[in-house]
Amino acid sequence: MTRPHPANDTALGADSVAALHDLVLKSLDDDQAQETISIPLEGKSSIADHMVIASGRSSRQVASMAQKLAERIKQSTGRSARVEGLPVADWVLIDAGDVIVHLFRPEVRSFYNLERMWGFVDAPVAGTA
Repeated sequence: MTRPHPANDTALGADSVAALHDLVLKSLDDDQAQETISIPLEGKSSIADHMVIASGRSSRQVASMAQKLAERIKQSTGRSARVEGLPVADWVLIDAGDVIVHLFRPEVRSFYNLERMWGFVDAPVAGTA
């Protein structure tokens, strides 16, 4: 289920959503994100089609990954992703419309445990399943 991005009135088509999802995963992999998982939300939630969760080793790495990802999304799609949490960078949310990305420092990720909240306790790491 695609939904319009807050900054744009047109929803992405299925191919564009898949391309955006692939871009997010590749960007995180390029930036050495740890324990990246992707939770499919299509048909389960109207907030997005995919939720990606990953960790960085430090606040600096989390902030860097988030900034680079937002730049890559803008270059690739022409859309600006909303980014929240950059000043502290313990938990940064990147809302790219059909793909939502949560980047955490490891301790913060285990505290909030979003995977469990979404019922993906044993979710495979993206790209390894």
